[in-house]
Order: sequence, then structure tokens, then C-alpha cells
Amino acid sequence: RRLKSAGIPTVHYVSPSIWAWRGGRIRKIGRAVSHLLALFPFEAEIYQEAGIPVTYVGHPLADLLPEAPSREAMRAQLKLPRDKRVIALLPGSRQSEVAQLAELFLQTARRIASQRPDTLFLVPLVSRETRRLFEEAVVRLNAQDLALTVLFGHAHEAIIAADIALVASGTATLEAALLKTPMVITYKMPALSWWIMRRKAYLPYAGLPNILAGRFVVPELMQEDATADNLARALLNWLDDPGSMEALTRAFLRLHHRLRQNTASKAAQAISHYLESAS
Repeated sequence: RRLKSAGIPTVHYVSPSIWAWRGGRIRKIGRAVSHLLALFPFEAEIYQEAGIPVTYVGHPLADLLPEAPSREAMRAQLKLPRDKRVIALLPGSRQSEVAQLAELFLQTARRIASQRPDTLFLVPLVSRETRRLFEEAVVRLNAQDLALTVLFGHAHEAIIAADIALVASGTATLEAALLKTPMVITYKMPALSWWIMRRKAYLPYAGLPNILAGRFVVPELMQEDATADNLARALLNWLDDPGSMEALTRAFLRLHHRLRQNTASKAAQAISHYLESAS
């Protein structure tokens, strides 16, 4: 805001989550920026309606990730059998998330394994700390009998190789959508934090695939609904309904096309206007 007040053009890349929260944040943003570069089309519409200069540049992940990833090739790369059911478990990237969700994800895996004993589970974790937290949960629950493969990183590979995924709400849900993998979205947090968030939020969705679709295209099971039984049931519903999985894959491909906009070039073009004006 100080830069703009001093007459220095300010271009803001990546909008704050104005679409997820109530209140007048958009007015504060308008006072602080000369131009906003939006990753999502609905963000651009919100800023246009508010009279704030905005350019929709698309999402860089849509440029980066393949439109038609090969599950068979990825399973071969990870040395996984082609004829087994594979479920990716993504309990988050932050230590607090893994600490909160690891046991729930393992309990869910155990419920599924009791009904589908040949199911394999891939667990990509981003750091030694999150891996330690997850492996400690495995020991606490005596879950060493589960067919778990813990990966150091390689989240995209795990998502591609999987038939379906259980994903903590966040950017990973968009990654799973762009990689065309059906999912169930979940999250748990301390009760007070959840109460505050729900009071501020005005959208009924938490996951980006649902927000972008404007409807529930994948299940969201949050807070008290996030039980191992509920999550296992929702995941098995995908596996038992290949037609719905195929329809969702087509919807995810359409989403990919909407978000693939050659983001870097569009952003550079928008910024160059201000450089030319200053020269």
C-alpha cells in the first residue's frame, strides 16, 4: 500500500483467498495493488466486479502437469503391480497436518484393507519430520501389517500411480484433479479453529476441485464427519463405480484446459505494460 501511495505500480501475483472468506478484504487489496494476476477464472470475475485491474493468467501447475498421465507407466516406474488396487494417502505437507491426520489415514487404510485385502497404499511425505511423524503413528496403531509404501516426496508420482486418493484439503487436491485421480478430501483441526473458520467462510466447499466446479464433484468429509468408517466408505464408493470415475476424469480434463493458460507468458505480458509505461 505504501508503494502504491508513493506512485510506484504494484502488481500482485496470486490472490489472497477472498473467495473463501467473508468481509471487505477486496477493498483493502484494491487500495494496495495497481494490478492483480489471478490464478483462477472466478477470482478474475470477483476483481472485475470490484473495479480492480486484473488479468487471469491460469495456474502454473496446469502448465507443468501432463494432461494424460500414464498410470501403467508410473506403476512400472515405481515397481508396483498393474493388477492391484492402489490408493494414495496424502495427509498434508506441514508437520501439524500429519500429526493431526496420520492416525485417521491409517485407520481408514485398515478399514479398506479389511474389505479389500489386496489394496496397496502409497504415502508420499515431503520431509524427514513428516515421515517420522507418520511412521510413529504406524507404530502406535500397530499398523505394520498394512501394505504401505512410504515415499520421500514424489507426490505426483504417487497420485498418478493410484486409482484413487485420500487427500488433506489444500493444494494437493488441485494436483490430484490435474492428474485425473478421483479423490476424497478431508481435514481436521482444533475445534476452536474450525469454528472460527466456518464463521468467516461463505462457500460450502473447502476443496479446490469443488470450488472450481461450483458444486461437489468429489466428497469432502471434514471435522466430525472425518471418521475412518466414513472415509473408507467414500473411497470404496469410487472403486465400486467405474462410470463415475470416468466421468470425473473427463471433468478434470476440462478443468485442466481452463487452467492451462501459459501462465508465465501471460504474467510477463501484464507486467511489461507497467515497465513500458515507466520507461
